[in-house]
Amino acid sequence: MGSLHFFPLTLPFILAFVFLIGIVVALIEIGIIQYAYVKMGVSRRHVFAVLILTLLGSYINIPVAELPAERMIADREITFFGMQYVVPLVEEVPRTVIAVNVGGAIIPALLSFYLIVKKGMYGRTLLAVAVVTAVVHWMAYPVEGVGIAVPIFIPPLIAAGIALLLARHSAPSLAYISGSLGTLIGADLLNLDKIQGLGAPIASIGGAGTFDGIFMNGLLAVLLA
Repeated sequence: MGSLHFFPLTLPFILAFVFLIGIVVALIEIGIIQYAYVKMGVSRRHVFAVLILTLLGSYINIPVAELPAERMIADREITFFGMQYVVPLVEEVPRTVIAVNVGGAIIPALLSFYLIVKKGMYGRTLLAVAVVTAVVHWMAYPVEGVGIAVPIFIPPLIAAGIALLLARHSAPSLAYISGSLGTLIGADLLNLDKIQGLGAPIASIGGAGTFDGIFMNGLLAVLLA
């Protein structure tokens, strides 16, 4: 299987992100973003690269598995001479490719593990990730033809709140880690068993449905600094 490419954002979010990126670039120019990311644990010279790679990487999906097509029997109601009858209808659900999104899964996961090792907050990180995972998993829902979706602002807000409670001085790092890993685990990994039958041609871990929340989590973590 070759690499699959698509941008996992709807038009309103694209416009919002363009506006946000404009703000981010302006903040970078006056040094605020550098200060925030340095406080979070990222080198000043890598700040812009992380943001750009995240956005560009959201266009790249790496296939890792494939769910075969399956046939499902659905009931169809028909009316004949004023009488309603239920007729079984065989529908074929197309195959689903399981992929990993570079910008929404790989880069956030790598940066999260880097921050975990650098900050050494293993116990608090485990607790924060567990809380975010539980909340996100509870609020995630399957969408036919798309995959698993989660409300965009839930992961960053929950991550920010738990980070401020557990580690006020390291809140930006903990918010980014728990928001990113908690969303990936709670929304995508724990719902892989629900993908079959949704009719989504591609189910991207960290892609459509969850990328919005992960990207917003990164921006909010920076603002916490």
